[in-house]
Amino acid sequence: MKVLLTGHKGYIGSVMTPFLLTAGHEVHGLDADLFEGCLFDENGLVAIPETRKDLRDVELADVDGFDAVIHLANLSNDPLGNLDPDLTYAINHRATVRLAEIAKEAGVRRFIFSSSCSLYGAAGQASVTEEAEFNPVTPYGTAKVLAERDVRPLASDSFSPVFMRNATVYGLSPRLRFDLVVNNLTAWAVSTGQIRMKSDGTPWRPLVHVEDVCTAFLAALEAPQEAVHNEAFNVGSSSENYQVREVATIVGEVVPECRVSFADGASPDSRSYRVSFDKIAERLGWRPTWTVRDGATQVYEALRDLDLAPDIFEGERYSRIAHLKALLEEGRVGVDLRWASVEIA
Repeated sequence: MKVLLTGHKGYIGSVMTPFLLTAGHEVHGLDADLFEGCLFDENGLVAIPETRKDLRDVELADVDGFDAVIHLANLSNDPLGNLDPDLTYAINHRATVRLAEIAKEAGVRRFIFSSSCSLYGAAGQASVTEEAEFNPVTPYGTAKVLAERDVRPLASDSFSPVFMRNATVYGLSPRLRFDLVVNNLTAWAVSTGQIRMKSDGTPWRPLVHVEDVCTAFLAALEAPQEAVHNEAFNVGSSSENYQVREVATIVGEVVPECRVSFADGASPDSRSYRVSFDKIAERLGWRPTWTVRDGATQVYEALRDLDLAPDIFEGERYSRIAHLKALLEEGRVGVDLRWASVEIA
């Protein structure tokens, strides 16, 4: 298939690109490239035909001729979504719906949207399925709810939306992020000898490795239409739901001689949800191959010989919100997060 991958240079997209190519698909990218300086692996990005463009500016010509769109591009997590809630809605909700509308107009048959389990929000202790009520507690989660709501009615015999609700992602990527819980705790453990917890550790999170996300999207791309048409799938494993304090314990067992500590002012996080992943296993025959322990080990082995101080992995290269704040302060992007007309080299 000829596939347009939005956000192909992001944390997930830079891993997904080679997965799609290896499976024999023709892949073109579309990315504003706001994080162009945020590389962990300088040689890790796979070159493909690409368009450098803000998602809000996509036109019919940008999607014409594609069999499928895999839509990853968005403001990528809760703290970033809180930076400016209206920008989150403009990009993650309204621009997503517009992309789906013009994709349908262009004759794209399959539209795979990267949603999130964060739309379940404060879900309590029960394990929620795709039929559960939404209870988002952040603009990021709300924008995912709104995007799914408004893309779903576009479904037709010739246009199949699929909603992939990813668990919280971890693992190595050419555009590595340390603002994700497994990666962050592992980096603190390696760098300082302690695991720095940003909450009291009681919230539940479903977790999934970035490579497993890629194989799940590939399964959704290649599945028969009747298996995925206008369907939502939680992406992860029911056995990989953890309280954050359990994640800290696992990381502590992986990284030698580290101890657990709490961040100043630690308190419960209202985002807490346990998720069932039976549907994707039953419908698509997909199951993840990574565990949190495997992922923590992978990140630890990549970091243990590096001199990566906290001010680096918590700084603008590896934290999305820190990077965008730096771009704003330098005047490289405007308040709407579009590149300034004259960019600073």
